[in-house]
Amino acid sequence: MSGLMLHAGAQRVGRQNLLSLPTPEPTDTHKPIAHSRVIAGIIEALAYRRINVVRDEYGVSPDGMRMFGFLELDIEREGLRLGIACRNANDKAFALGLVAGYRTFICDNLAFRGDFQAITRKHSKTLERELQDVLAVGVDRGQRQFEPMLAQVDAWRNHQLADLQAKAIIYDAFVREQVDAPKHLMRDVDSLYFEPQYHEFRPRTLYSMQNAFTSAFQKLDPIPMYRATTSAGEYFTAIQ
Repeated sequence: MSGLMLHAGAQRVGRQNLLSLPTPEPTDTHKPIAHSRVIAGIIEALAYRRINVVRDEYGVSPDGMRMFGFLELDIEREGLRLGIACRNANDKAFALGLVAGYRTFICDNLAFRGDFQAITRKHSKTLERELQDVLAVGVDRGQRQFEPMLAQVDAWRNHQLADLQAKAIIYDAFVREQVDAPKHLMRDVDSLYFEPQYHEFRPRTLYSMQNAFTSAFQKLDPIPMYRATTSAGEYFTAIQ
């Protein structure tokens, strides 16, 4: 459940295309920052720490004022890869933002989430000259948080579930509405957990249960999928 999704009018572009996008003239209170400069700053901060980008994708609004990006990094362990999602708006729609984690999601409908929020800064007078330092701090924060994130995943992988407990988790999520997801997906989650499609998710663990939920959510449209995924993350974090 990581990556860039566009369905609210934005167009997918390559990194080089960001260079040709216009940047508005600054005012006394608002200092627009070129989208290409934001991405270049992130990549520079990563390179300084010997972190490479293995995949990246970008979207921009029709007027070029809003940019949404996702960068997948070469930090990986046991099939989980760290990613960074970022966004920048030169029309004051939202602040410069950066989130990191093994579950990062960004959409042009302004859905924006990650396991860790690294940056949120308005386009102030000082941001333009402090941009590289701000981005470097954000990258550092994301990198430091990756180990705790993986430790949490290991705990979920080692959390064995009895079948009755697994059924109770599914029941509470849908019947007691602990997860913001359509009730008709309850049957899909049950099937994906008790009859997994992949060997990795055959163990009866909390990690396998989460995969059953997120796999079922892929049938949803972007906004409902975002709500369901976010609420499910909160639900599973509370399960001990």
